[in-house]
Amino acid sequence: MSAAFREALALLPDYLGQHLMLSVAAILLGTAISLPLAVAAVRLRRLRGPLLALASIVQTIPALALLALFYPLLLALSLITRDLFGVGVPALGWLPALLALTLYSMLPVLRNTVTALTGIDPAVLMAARGVGMTSRQSLLLVEIPLAAPVIVAGIRTASVWVVGTATLSTPIGQTSLGNYIFTGLQTENWVFVLFGCVSAALLALLLDGLLALAASGLAQRARWRIALAGAGLAALIAAALVPALAVPGQTIIVGAKNFPEQYILADLIAARLNQAGLAASQKSDLGSHIAFRALAANDLDVYVDYSGTLWANQMHRADMPGREAMLAQLGAWLQKEHAIEMLGPLGFENAYVFAMRADRARALHIESLADLADHPGALKIGGDFEIFSRPEWQSVVKAYGVSFAVQRQYQPDFLYHAVADGDVDVISAFSSDGRIALYNLKILSDPRAALPPYDAVLLLGPRHADLLRPALKPLAGAISLAAMQQANLMVARPADKKTPAEAAAWLAGVVASARPGR
Repeated sequence: MSAAFREALALLPDYLGQHLMLSVAAILLGTAISLPLAVAAVRLRRLRGPLLALASIVQTIPALALLALFYPLLLALSLITRDLFGVGVPALGWLPALLALTLYSMLPVLRNTVTALTGIDPAVLMAARGVGMTSRQSLLLVEIPLAAPVIVAGIRTASVWVVGTATLSTPIGQTSLGNYIFTGLQTENWVFVLFGCVSAALLALLLDGLLALAASGLAQRARWRIALAGAGLAALIAAALVPALAVPGQTIIVGAKNFPEQYILADLIAARLNQAGLAASQKSDLGSHIAFRALAANDLDVYVDYSGTLWANQMHRADMPGREAMLAQLGAWLQKEHAIEMLGPLGFENAYVFAMRADRARALHIESLADLADHPGALKIGGDFEIFSRPEWQSVVKAYGVSFAVQRQYQPDFLYHAVADGDVDVISAFSSDGRIALYNLKILSDPRAALPPYDAVLLLGPRHADLLRPALKPLAGAISLAAMQQANLMVARPADKKTPAEAAAWLAGVVASARPGR
């Protein structure tokens, strides 16, 4: 059994349990909202068209975008409630995922319920009124029972949609089976990707099967079928609750962005916290802005960021005062504006750089970013999902006047394949990434200093800073660039591939040997 399979299997109870709880909660909430609305739409014909149109519009919004949109909305609401009541609303994780998935679940339930209720034979309704039934009695005793199989079919469709869409909740901090998929894509761990896909598919089939059993019970008036379906769903929910109930009351939440170095560092931090007797969980695959806002809002407790990213994206600074001055000003700003403590640089820099295949750079006589200006509109460039909207890119364009024939965006890991295969000529890369050496890439120099320093810095949120400081302080200054490149390469290289946890364990040994007196 491979290390990747063992790690995937160990994570399954937590990932599956949280995915199931989120999916079931969204389906139940969506159904509870949709059924009364559908009944109102049947009774009030003028409401029917706008209601179904609105539910249909929600379905046209890409699932990942809908999930992400709830984060800033809840963050703004949290600021209001904190000012008014002293209590914030969680903006990361469970709540935004639940709200988005609830909206996604509503259309099939609404549509099927309206279709079923409006399709009942008018003679049956007249008979109900003829025996003296009120409108309410007719609905509960006649219409709903007759419509139940079609309504349950809508709930079945919603359940399959929700289970699949819930895998996209990982980038907003909700643990799910999507953690396998996002992490696996970034680290080329296809065991993880397969684990996530198969687990989500099996869960969707299981829920659909239980609901089909309930539907057949309703159609055949077989109570034992309905009871068996209910017992199966209750057993699933109980099993999902076990990992959650096993988590200690105070858990430190370690954040990570969406690339292998962040996974390794998050595993390293979590391991140190566990050694110090602190329970730690991880929220991975977060965007830069989401990770920072989550830390300030106490939705995260610790994560690693980079000085240049914080300087440009959070402080909105474009000047370059030098590395030491930048770190000093950054630390003071973080503490004053957000009560975030910058524990210190880890000892290496993961700078945004631009790279080409070495043979391609030689053929075109390109050594620096300035040389790219000699090939206006002739080359293709690839970047991650952030770079072309970041201030750093605007600074490069302004400093060097570069222009490209094609500008493409990739998952960070696929960037290196894109340049190696010739799909693009230039990529935005990261200086501590071991794949630069693996793919024999040439880093283009930055003679006009358009890009700021990117020291990796350890950030502590305001909630548990005093608790975390003693356990994590030894990491400051203990990780060299060579060590981080090697750890990243361990995860990236196809031969003898390591998991982020294994690379973190190796890096922990490097940190231990770097301590004074060792």
